Amino acid sequence: MKIASVADVKAHFSAFLQDSKKGPVVVTRNGRPAAVLLAVEDEDELERLALAYSPKLQKILALARQQIKDHSGIGHADFWKEMEEG
Repeated sequence: MKIASVADVKAHFSAFLQDSKKGPVVVTRNGRPAAVLLAVEDEDELERLALAYSPKLQKILALARQQIKDHSGIGHADFWKEMEEG
């Protein structure tokens, strides 16, 4: 994993994009982590990444986990129906 300041990334953005293919690049501001550059190989990977940070999906997953703990749960078809409904 590479670590670089915002100023370095701004000055050499293309190089850091290349570096991100080898592993995450942590971008720092005032010495503290501020962001991460991750290489994306295809649209499927981009979609998985976007979903991983979707508050709506995280809420659905948290509810499903709680329901499973409570021995009820949500069925596969119901899950995807809720996802499609937005």
